[in-house]
Amino acid sequence: MTKRFIALVDCDSFFVCCEQKVNPELKGKPVCVISNKEGCVVSRSKEAKKMGIRMGEPLFMAKKEHPKGIYIVANHDLYAEISHQVMAKLREFSPLVEVYSIDEAFVDLTGLKRLYKMEYIDLASHIRAKIKEDLDVNVSIGVSSSKTLAKLASDKAKKFDCGVYAINPRFVTEELKKTQIEELWGIGRNLTTLFHKSGIITAYELVSQSDTWLDKKVGIRAREMKHELLGETVSPVSSEVKLPKSIQNTCALGTFTSDINFIKDAINYHIHKGCAKLRRLRAKSGVISVMLRTKDFKVFAEKKVLEKPTCYEWEVSDISFKLLEKIYNPSILYRSSGVIFDDITFDSAEQLFLFSDTEEDSKNKRLAKCIDNIESRFGKNVIKTGFTRSSGPVYD
Repeated sequence: MTKRFIALVDCDSFFVCCEQKVNPELKGKPVCVISNKEGCVVSRSKEAKKMGIRMGEPLFMAKKEHPKGIYIVANHDLYAEISHQVMAKLREFSPLVEVYSIDEAFVDLTGLKRLYKMEYIDLASHIRAKIKEDLDVNVSIGVSSSKTLAKLASDKAKKFDCGVYAINPRFVTEELKKTQIEELWGIGRNLTTLFHKSGIITAYELVSQSDTWLDKKVGIRAREMKHELLGETVSPVSSEVKLPKSIQNTCALGTFTSDINFIKDAINYHIHKGCAKLRRLRAKSGVISVMLRTKDFKVFAEKKVLEKPTCYEWEVSDISFKLLEKIYNPSILYRSSGVIFDDITFDSAEQLFLFSDTEEDSKNKRLAKCIDNIESRFGKNVIKTGFTRSSGPVYD
């Protein structure tokens, strides 16, 4: 079996980096991105970290303790667009790119050493420099022979100015002996406690256990982790895009409110995002759900099974507002809202409806295509379909 060389590319303080990319004046300053207007810190610049601002810290506490910090409400559309650019840049180097999250991707570098005439560690440095030069995004890259080791290497890469770190399988024992069990990818608080109770403190002590013991004590995931830590590629990099079974668009309203028009604006915002994504995937939804979360975190929701799946805002809006009427109470303050698209079918699997109006379908497709083309050219959300107010709420 051919030994693989896998890189984990991890964008540094990604949300903050995106904000600094579009506003260079923020560079070198203590910048924090917050989840919403009254939310918590979800990304920090290195200057903010040095100042002592903590990840997950509520905004009111961060402002009180660190008034000189710069706090920006998250712009997820911007982050998604820049993430797309980063992933596209990675595909220029290798066809095998597996997007793990909005700011992380595994890249199979196997065989590229000959193509680029450089060692894998140097190739990783080249990729890092190219992303910085072309996109002005900082990344850390870990390189090894498995995803788990590459992830561990990328965490270590963040501690070095060069931003690149490689774990050679021949010297993996030394790395594992100085790696605490909780530092490993996929090991949370519960598993850490379980391993500690069994006397397993380091990664080396984990790989020293037998497969039978790991299967019995933890399960197959622990056994796979052991072999990945030993340098074996148990989970290869896959460029196959996994199609979603559902699409959920939820976020805070920006303020506690019982204003029905304010809430309808938020619902329409979610509908537009969901329908646009469905069309990009060439898919339709057969079940629509609307959700409201109260100030006290109680959740109310209603759903409707559609006779005919759809991906058009104007059809989903009619359905969603009827569902909203069933769960809305004007005497209650709400903190967030959401629209969920379930029972997703794709064009290749879509059933034809005997009594469908082909002329109406054709009009809907042309209108949707027009909206998507305009937004592709001028930016997302420049088209507002059925919004109830000219100035809607601020979303996270």
